[in-house]
Amino acid sequence: MFDLSGKVALVTGGNGGIGLGFAEGLAEHGAGVCIWGTNEDKNAAAKERIESYGGEVAAIRCDVSREQEVVDAFAQTLDIFGQVDSCFANAGVGGGGAQFDAMTPDEWHRVFKVNMDGVMFTFREAVKHMKSTGRGGSLVVTSSGTARFGAAGSEHYSATKAGVIALIQSLSVGQARYGIRANAIIPGWIETAMTERAFATEAFQTKVIKRIPQRRWGQPEDFKAIAVYFASDESSYHTGDTIAVDGGVSHF
Repeated sequence: MFDLSGKVALVTGGNGGIGLGFAEGLAEHGAGVCIWGTNEDKNAAAKERIESYGGEVAAIRCDVSREQEVVDAFAQTLDIFGQVDSCFANAGVGGGGAQFDAMTPDEWHRVFKVNMDGVMFTFREAVKHMKSTGRGGSLVVTSSGTARFGAAGSEHYSATKAGVIALIQSLSVGQARYGIRANAIIPGWIETAMTERAFATEAFQTKVIKRIPQRRWGQPEDFKAIAVYFASDESSYHTGDTIAVDGGVSHF
């Protein structure tokens, strides 16, 4: 049912964390996978890891906050694979804990350039391609629980993660006639490089785990299945949705 043979998936920020979880699940089920990331060493390591599943894999250096890099990277992806059937806009940066009354425009825009502009640039190129093929495709964005609950000191991060959900909802309506579906994923507390500073504190470890009904931290591999589902034809009537993969924390 979930055989992805013959399909190609693009995962931005696919060289680690949740993005690597997406990429591994997709490759494991037969998809060709292209990952974008800014760290060449992480790209190479992730590519080698994903290749163990036996499919075609490519890794491209791309800073999604830079429009021309996205345009060029998408063109390079098509040169390699000839198609993109699903696009996972996962690349993102954290808020950094800046107090709102001391926040500078540079800090505000640092987060928006990656988390909002980068998603827009990536999805714009994907939509152009998917419309041109006449086959449609799947757009998936990684949001955050802060889109619903907020986070002191990360107001700019929260705003971007809420913004991408609104973008997804609009794309699901505007692009449906072209067979393009769009959905968002809200992760819970996942052990990744982005969260390692928080996870290193004793207060976080003792207080936050109590708010997770499953009483465990999420892992990148917890996102394999949802990626496969949204990349497969089995999700062809599923669009405009926001799904939490968070161990129940959003309902606690």
